[in-house]
Amino acid sequence: MANDQSILLAGFGGQGILFTGKVIAYAGLVEEREVSWLPSYGPEMRGGTANCSITIADEPIGSPLIINPTSLVAMNYPSLEKFIDSVVPDGVVVIDSTLISAKVERTDIKVFYVPATGLADEKGLKGLANMIILGKLLKETQFAEYDSVIAGLKKSIPARKAELVDSNIKAISIGMEL
Repeated sequence: MANDQSILLAGFGGQGILFTGKVIAYAGLVEEREVSWLPSYGPEMRGGTANCSITIADEPIGSPLIINPTSLVAMNYPSLEKFIDSVVPDGVVVIDSTLISAKVERTDIKVFYVPATGLADEKGLKGLANMIILGKLLKETQFAEYDSVIAGLKKSIPARKAELVDSNIKAISIGMEL
């Protein structure tokens, strides 16, 4: 069975949206699947809007643009508001509930409220809310194997920052346990 995934990550610049997308894309590549990764951010960068579309498929991908994602990660309210209606029925939505108090009204999708920013701060993993969210997304969608995600993570972190690998893995694990 094809487990094709079209994942839309969205939030503010500086939240690690594009990095998270890169980890997901590399996980797909590790599994020798077809992958597209399309980053997009506002001119402001940090604090501006950032989103990233990743498609992982078994067949060649026609376009990197994702109109109707199978999964949405929303790390700020404007992103949730902008993209919630585009998620396919039975799709998965993961929301950083530390930053978004709104509840989703749609009943045809699976919504997970993860207090990722709060958990990251509480667990001494400041700035790793994106990896907690990634762990939850992995648990709920199985977009790739866990080992592939860790390989993708290691490929995404530059050698000069290798000391960050363990804290990122810890954050992914926290998300997977939720």
